[in-house]
Amino acid sequence: MTELTRRFVLHFGEMGSRWGINRTVGQMYAYLVASPSPRCAEEIAAALQVSRSNVSMGLKELDSWQLLKRNHVPGDRREYFTAHGDAWDIFKRLAEQRLAREIAPTLSMLREALMEPAAEDDVYLRRRMRDMHDLIERLTGWFADVKRLERGTLDRLLPLGWLTALARAALWLLGALPLTALQRLAGALACCSARLGTREARVAKVNVALCFPGLDPTQRAAMQARTLRHTAC
Repeated sequence: MTELTRRFVLHFGEMGSRWGINRTVGQMYAYLVASPSPRCAEEIAAALQVSRSNVSMGLKELDSWQLLKRNHVPGDRREYFTAHGDAWDIFKRLAEQRLAREIAPTLSMLREALMEPAAEDDVYLRRRMRDMHDLIERLTGWFADVKRLERGTLDRLLPLGWLTALARAALWLLGALPLTALQRLAGALACCSARLGTREARVAKVNVALCFPGLDPTQRAAMQARTLRHTAC
């Protein structure tokens, strides 16, 4: 093991203990990431100077996180292991597992609690829980969309800066939405535009008044809303 590999492995062991996994498991995964070729359990135990039983338990834990790929060598009965994919693939797998283990149970608890009849004394707590639920649900939905990006697309987006990358990603996501979802989004934007009194809302109001002078205020407001919705302003 080179000095650089040793430093990499030791660091991931330290970070693993902070992430809530065993130090040895973190070192094992770092060693597999750093290894250019598949490694068997005996090689992992010798390189990290840990017992074979610790390696077996560590491999089971890494497998439960779906972070291992098994390899077989012709004529050798032993199993060999490598780390999955590139850095983006590793990040997605780690994030997916942490979401499933830590975030999903919390989201389920909040959803079930908010569906129960509301007690008068719980109004404040339910409002806080609703805020937590909505934020977590939006973030998990965002991650579900982002993780579908290919590595090449990600590499093109990131050098553009976060604001530009987010804008490009938003446009990509809009293009993937079904028509009904786009229509609902346009309706929401139209409501926001009308309430905020944007330039587009003022222009639509003037145009409706000039083109349809016979409409009453309620009809004009409905026409203005339809105009904004159709133009998604």
